[in-house]
Amino acid sequence: MSPGPLTLVYPEWIPGEHGPTGPIGNFTGLTFTANGQSLPWTRDDVNMYAFRLNVPPGITTIHVTAEFLATAAPTGFSAGASTSANLAIVSWNEFVLYPAGNAAAHVLIQPSLKIPDNWKFGTALTQTSRDANTIHFHPVTLEALIDSPVLAGRYFKEVPLSPETVPKHYLDMAGDGPEDLNPSSGQLSAFGNLVLETGALYKSRHYDSYHFLLTLSDSVAHFGLEHHQSSDDRVQARTFLDEDDSLLTGDLLPHEFTHSWNGKYRRPAGLVTENYQQPMKGDLLWVYEGLTQYLGDVLAVRSGIWTPEQYRSSLAATAAFLDHRPGRTWRDLEDTAVSAQILYDTSDQWDNWRRSVDYYPEGELIWLDVDTLIRKLSHRKKSLNDFCARFLGVGGDTPPEVVPYTFADIVENLNAIQPYDWAAFLKGRLTSKSPHAPLGGIANGGYRLEYTDQPNEFIHAAESSGRGVNAWYSLGLRTEDQIVQDVLMGSPAYQAGLGPGMKIVAVNGRQATDDLLHEAIRKSKAGGPDVELIVENTGYFKVVKINYHEGEKYPHLTRESGTRALLDDILKPMTRHPEIRNAE
Repeated sequence: MSPGPLTLVYPEWIPGEHGPTGPIGNFTGLTFTANGQSLPWTRDDVNMYAFRLNVPPGITTIHVTAEFLATAAPTGFSAGASTSANLAIVSWNEFVLYPAGNAAAHVLIQPSLKIPDNWKFGTALTQTSRDANTIHFHPVTLEALIDSPVLAGRYFKEVPLSPETVPKHYLDMAGDGPEDLNPSSGQLSAFGNLVLETGALYKSRHYDSYHFLLTLSDSVAHFGLEHHQSSDDRVQARTFLDEDDSLLTGDLLPHEFTHSWNGKYRRPAGLVTENYQQPMKGDLLWVYEGLTQYLGDVLAVRSGIWTPEQYRSSLAATAAFLDHRPGRTWRDLEDTAVSAQILYDTSDQWDNWRRSVDYYPEGELIWLDVDTLIRKLSHRKKSLNDFCARFLGVGGDTPPEVVPYTFADIVENLNAIQPYDWAAFLKGRLTSKSPHAPLGGIANGGYRLEYTDQPNEFIHAAESSGRGVNAWYSLGLRTEDQIVQDVLMGSPAYQAGLGPGMKIVAVNGRQATDDLLHEAIRKSKAGGPDVELIVENTGYFKVVKINYHEGEKYPHLTRESGTRALLDDILKPMTRHPEIRNAE
C-alpha cells in the first residue's frame, strides 16, 4: 500500500438488478484506522459511493469497520428486507468497500461470516473452517464474492436434487418456521427434473456446484436474483402449502436457474463491466430477461412444476396484459430495455401508459415466435432447443466465466440453426409502435387468444392471493383491498373518471367487497344497470357510474382447429420422467 490519497468505493451497479441499486443510504458507522490511529475521511461531493482518505507513510494495512442497517421495507431487490428473527440473506455487496479503479476480478477477498447459535447456512462459497459460530470461506475474488450470497437461518434444510447428476445441486431452504420447509415429494421430484431438463436443453453446465437459496418468509422482499452458482429466491412463507402461491411462483426457480447460462455465462456486452461503479447498458435485456422468461416458463412445464394447462393460463394472461398496453404506441420495447435502470422502481399507477420492464413478458412472446417459426421453417427438424445448446452451451462444461454477446451474435447463431432474416424480424418487434402485442408465436403454436366470462387458473390464483379484482378486460381496472391499483387508459372505468389510488367504498349501494364488484359486472351484462360505485379520493366522495354491459372477461388460449399444436410440442420434456404431470 502506497502512502498518499486513497479512494475506496461502495458497489453501485449490482449485477442482475440492472441499475445503480447499491444501498449506500444504509451503509453506516464507517471508520478507518491504521496502527490504532483513526484516519479521517470525506465522501466525494459528486460520487456518493466514493470515500477519500490519505494513507500515512509506513502503513501497510487499513482496518475498516462499518454497519449495514437491515431495516428496509419488503420491496425491491436485495436492498429490500432480507432478515427476520429467524433468518438472514447476506448479500456481500452491502458490506464491502474496494479500491477505486480496480477490476472486481482482480481484488482478492478472504470472507468469513458469524451467525447466531444453532443456525445453519447455504451458499456457493466453499467453507474452509469454522470457529464456534464463525464460518471461514476459501479466498475468492470480489466478483465471485458478490456473486455468492449466503442464506442462513434457525429453521434451515438442505436437500440434494438429482443426486446422480454431476456437478451437485442443492435446494437450501430457510423459513419463518419449520412447517414451511416441507415440499411434497412431487415438488422435490419436479425440482430434480429441472436439473435434468436444463442439462438436456443447454448441453452444458458452467458452475462447480449449484445452490437454490430459497427463502420462505413473509418478512422479506419477494423476488428472484440470479447468480452464477446459486440463486437468491424469495417467496411467501406458505408457498409449498398454498396451491395459489405455488402456482404463481412456479416459474421462479427455472427462471433464475436459466440465468446461470443466459445472463451469467453468456451476457450482453453492455452488461459486462469491470467493476460495480461502471454503468451498465440494458439494450439486450429482451434477450437476458425475455429469453430467460420464455425458457423458464417452458422448463417449469417440462420438469413438472406446472402442467401444460397452467402454462397456457399464464401465457394467456401475459398475452392479454401486453395486448392492453396503450403505452406501446409511444414507447417501443427496446426503450423499456434501455430505460431499465429507471423503470424498476416506478409505480403501478398508470403503468399501462408508461410501460415498465416489459422486456420480460414481451420478450417471452418474441422468443415463442422465434421458436415456432424455426419449427415451421425447418419442418419441425429444428427448434429453439438447438439454438440454446449452440448459443448458451458454447464451450461445453466450464467453471464460472463470462462470454459476452451482441445483437449480431444472436442473429448469427439463429441463422446457423435456421436461415432467415432474423435481424429484420427482431428489429421489427423491438421498434414496433403497434397498439397490439406480438401474438404470432401463439398463432404459429396452434392457439388463439380469446376471452370468456370465466377466470383462467392463473388469474384466479392471482386474485385469491392478492385479495383483489382483475377487471382489466371488462371495466378496465384492477383493485386490491378495494383500492384501485391501476386504470386502463381509454377503458370504461377511465371514461367514468376513475383513477389509481381511489378507494371503492360502495358497489351498487352496498359496502364494497370483491364479490359484490364481480356480481355488479355480471349483472351489467345485456342491458343491465351501469356499475355504480361510491369512491373516496383524497378525502372527497363521489358517485361513479361505469357505462359497461359486456360482463366479465378473462383471457384463455383456445386450440385453432386444423393447425399443428407446436406449442404442445414445445412443452414436451426433453428427458422422460414418469412423474411429470400431463406433460405429453
